[in-house]
Amino acid sequence: MLGLNKKDTSLMIVVAILALFAPFILNPFPEGSAMAQFNAGYPDLMQRFVIFGIFAIGFNILFGLTGYLSFGHAAFLGIGSYSVVWMYKLLDYNVIWGLPLAIITSGLFALLIGYVSLRRSGIYFSILTLAFAQMSFNLAYSVLTPITNGETGLQVYTDDAQVLLGANEATSPHLFGIVMNSSAKLDLGPWSFTFNNGYYFCAIILLLVFYLAIRIFRSPFGMMLRAIKSNQTRLNYTGLNPRPYALAAFVISGMYAGLAGGLMAAMDPLAGAERMQWTASGEVVLMTILGGTGTLIGPVLGAGFIKYFENIFSKINDNILHQWFAFLPDGLEDFVVFIIHPFIGKGWHLTLGILFMLVVIFLPGGLVEGGQRIKRALSRKKDADAAKTEPAE
Repeated sequence: MLGLNKKDTSLMIVVAILALFAPFILNPFPEGSAMAQFNAGYPDLMQRFVIFGIFAIGFNILFGLTGYLSFGHAAFLGIGSYSVVWMYKLLDYNVIWGLPLAIITSGLFALLIGYVSLRRSGIYFSILTLAFAQMSFNLAYSVLTPITNGETGLQVYTDDAQVLLGANEATSPHLFGIVMNSSAKLDLGPWSFTFNNGYYFCAIILLLVFYLAIRIFRSPFGMMLRAIKSNQTRLNYTGLNPRPYALAAFVISGMYAGLAGGLMAAMDPLAGAERMQWTASGEVVLMTILGGTGTLIGPVLGAGFIKYFENIFSKINDNILHQWFAFLPDGLEDFVVFIIHPFIGKGWHLTLGILFMLVVIFLPGGLVEGGQRIKRALSRKKDADAAKTEPAE
């Protein structure tokens, strides 16, 4: 019915289950237990998983299919955020007005930047996109302050026009009255699960854009993008001009990034120039590579992996470590904490860097390749067990 084959349908169902049941899956440990530190089922973090998953899916359409490595996609993330906040200031807090504008605006900027950048390939393309992103950051930070509010960031004030704002309307982002920051809690014994409106709004959009990515990957257009990555010179010899296809991929990828930026503003009505920095562009590159370049679910896994480390491991401090290892003798406890200390808290980047190195060295295909290896190993074990039982029978 959806135009998907059996494998893609199974993948879509898996993503839907993970998205819908995330409040349960991400809260495996009881509240108040020592391991509750590793729970990630609170709304802000779950929203980040989904939003950056959308960002990475779009980036993968460009990088994974065409091989063009962009270091400037954070510019579209920022443009999407500014577009949504401006709709809040001019109309009202309904997110339905801002998100389409975020997609359109980021797509137009991507068309302009891509048209110039795609005149070059390889490292020159990457440098051009990085230059455009940094120009966008500096314009937003210090030049276009009447539009972006500079370093303070763009936000909604009581004296803004908001011409559609009704007397009884919510004064925070909502979808026709469904307030994004509203949540419902479910307590089951020592466990506490939070169901947030904003998260499920983002999760539904994730499923839609993931389905669109599947259709792009399996389409003739997706095949052309793979041909560009495989051998662009040979493609030229066939009489086909690859640039329009690469430009279309760049624009689609930029629109995904704009949508992600718009959703960030839909969850928190604030837009700042820091979202356009080159570090944000580098982060989405890491997400895609870590999850699995050119795969469908890989970027989503990579986004979740990095955001988990950023928000969970960065909060672990020496006091928590002393609680965990309190059963050890005092001298040994202090020694263990001293050894682990550089890898947690502010040093979480070190842990992430080591894990990233291990994945690149031993799993070049990312986390998806790791899952495939485990699946093959289990399949071989099952076949071996079946072969042993046959003679006995």
